[in-house]
Amino acid sequence: MATYKGINGTSVVNYAGDLPNVLDGQVWYDSTNAAFKFQYPNVTTSGSWATGGSLNTGRQQFSGGGIQDSALVFGGENTGTAQMDLTESYNGSSWTEVADLNTARNYNCGTGTSNTAALTAGGSDGSGNVAIVELWGGSSWTEVGDLNLARNGSALSGTTTSALAVGGDGGPVDAESWNGSAWTEVTNINTSRDAAGGAGASNTSAIIFGGFTPPISGVTETWNGSSWTEVADLNTARTQLGGTGIVTSALAFGGNTGSLTGATEVWNGSTWTEQGDLSVARKFFASAGANSTSALAAGGGTPVSSSTEEFTGAGQPIGAWSTGGSLNTARSRLGGAGTQAASLAFGGRTPPVSALTEKYNGTAWTEVNDLNTGREGLGGTGTQTSALAFAGYTTTYVALAESYNGTSWTEVGDLNSARERVGSAGTDNTAALAFAGRDPIVAITELWGGSSWTEVGDLNTVRYGPGGAGTSTAALAIGGFTNPPNYLASVESWNGSAWTEIADLNTARSVVAAAGTQTAAIAAGGEPNLKDDFTEIWNGSSWVEVADLSTGRNNARGAGGSTAGLVFGGDVPPITSATEEWSSSTNVVKTISTS
Repeated sequence: MATYKGINGTSVVNYAGDLPNVLDGQVWYDSTNAAFKFQYPNVTTSGSWATGGSLNTGRQQFSGGGIQDSALVFGGENTGTAQMDLTESYNGSSWTEVADLNTARNYNCGTGTSNTAALTAGGSDGSGNVAIVELWGGSSWTEVGDLNLARNGSALSGTTTSALAVGGDGGPVDAESWNGSAWTEVTNINTSRDAAGGAGASNTSAIIFGGFTPPISGVTETWNGSSWTEVADLNTARTQLGGTGIVTSALAFGGNTGSLTGATEVWNGSTWTEQGDLSVARKFFASAGANSTSALAAGGGTPVSSSTEEFTGAGQPIGAWSTGGSLNTARSRLGGAGTQAASLAFGGRTPPVSALTEKYNGTAWTEVNDLNTGREGLGGTGTQTSALAFAGYTTTYVALAESYNGTSWTEVGDLNSARERVGSAGTDNTAALAFAGRDPIVAITELWGGSSWTEVGDLNTVRYGPGGAGTSTAALAIGGFTNPPNYLASVESWNGSAWTEIADLNTARSVVAAAGTQTAAIAAGGEPNLKDDFTEIWNGSSWVEVADLSTGRNNARGAGGSTAGLVFGGDVPPITSATEEWSSSTNVVKTISTS
């Protein structure tokens, strides 16, 4: 007879409370609550978009093919420019210009399976519609068999050897099938349209949705290789949209409803379900993706954009914030160092300015020896036993630096430039980086070598209140504020000698609580809103919005990293002592009903 252990590989364990180190799906008996329980991962309930690498050349009215981390875009135009032949290849983080199309065009359609296998058909060359078709083999474009009917704005789906071109200006009901060498006219669609979205795996399995009929439409039709069938409409009728996936798992996103939209919908084979919107509403952009859980949107108008967004579907593991032990003294504009389970909080504004230092053991904060000089808006780096506090404001801007050895603070060499709201990064009290700040707003960067500060390469953008993450040789400056009044989404990366601008935050803001490394960081809270609760994770190439803080705040402090982080203090308002702990992978424990 089959047993639970024989099927699942584990016995039903008897444990008082929630079983530690439990496997997903493993059942145990909680003797404290007299109940059987099991655990499963907490996952997203709706798909969401995150920022990807920007195109080298912003454009609209172009097309693409491939999948999210291996895509190709081609053709298009910029406002007021001639048709383009430009082709760019995406590797999941950045775009690279590759060989041009043979025929420059816009309003072309495209499909493909990767950045080495794509097909583009039709479009306009500036003098009129064309029937020209080109095949991408990984290094160059080759002209192959023309469409039977010249057109632009068609929906193209499938592969380089089995594709379907549907509708468009010049053939609004027409459908043609590609077998790898020639096009054959097949059954017309039921509803005439152009600039629709399309998806499909081959020339015998496809879906078309939206478009301009007129008017703007939400009509959806599926193709089985011989006939078209009308199915459930899009929730948001639109034209000039993106479409990816297959006939049972498709995605419709962005477009024109009469105004730009970022609306995103998932098709499960029978119905459309609304998902998280694109961050940038857009039309006439390029799209790529294998199914409804992974897609790419690049460029588009209006205005013409070079931005890229990547879609992750529902059902993915998500992180969450949970309540930690509160600081003994509520404060904002404080310094911090350490990890989630061993952190340090020092200085800040209560008001007035404070010299208080507290350490955290993962559960509770304990007061330890104070800073020698109380201050707010200070920088801080290091660990719970080897930390550095520098800069800040007392009744004036200061350059003071203090070193912590796990027991007490000692004054060490001053910064060259007095300032407050400074960004900071570093590993301990012998290696730190101080950047940006106010008095006035500066881009100055200084490196601490254990005994003195040395001015090194400035930030590209002057700012104060940036979040900081990383080490003295590999750091991030995240957001901030500059004049004229301008909250920044700008992020810069430090390589030990110079700063380089990289992918922006999704939400511009200053005084975020930040922590982590140059390739894996977290940024939470901030302003311009008095109590922003947004959280974003940096994966080394893009910022991804994740679960919000429970208590929105600005001028808080961060510690730890992107998988196990900590945020403490800040201004809600009022000034708070609240601490929250971030876990990038959370689980749900369920009780099995025996009734």
